[in-house]
Amino acid sequence: MTAGAASKILAYRWLLGLAVTIFICDQITKAWIASHLEFGTYFPPDSINVVTGFFRIVHVGNTGAAWGMFAGKSIWLAALALVTLGAIFLFRRHLELRRLVIQVSFGLLCGGIVGNLVDRLLHGHVVDFLLFYVGRYEWPAFNVADAAICTGVGLYLLQTFLERKSPLPETETN
Repeated sequence: MTAGAASKILAYRWLLGLAVTIFICDQITKAWIASHLEFGTYFPPDSINVVTGFFRIVHVGNTGAAWGMFAGKSIWLAALALVTLGAIFLFRRHLELRRLVIQVSFGLLCGGIVGNLVDRLLHGHVVDFLLFYVGRYEWPAFNVADAAICTGVGLYLLQTFLERKSPLPETETN
């Protein structure tokens, strides 16, 4: 590897390091779930009760996106994931990926995208296992990759909102 190539990679070290960390954590937790719970485990007593009335570990699959939207479209969602990763790479300068907060945002996002992409390619669905609920209301089950994607997008939007390039013009009142 040349010094120039190493320098370019080091410029994105936070993005790459966080993306790899998220991907590894996501895949390790999903492997643990697969080895300890039968697929389709959703209801007690087969699921793992963590906090009664609030949180349990399940083992379900999602062929769609968030909240099951686009269910059965795993191949299209996998293609969208690849296009998204390619677009992030192509537009990295415009996205200001050399800035730390932006690298953290996109590191979370990319790690999550790759984690769920691997699931779609290997299993035809994303493995979800974290289920939060109160009474009869249940938040859709999700995983480490999903949490990273949401956090990365939220952090990016927050950063964008807080960093307005120019203040809004003042309006005159009479």
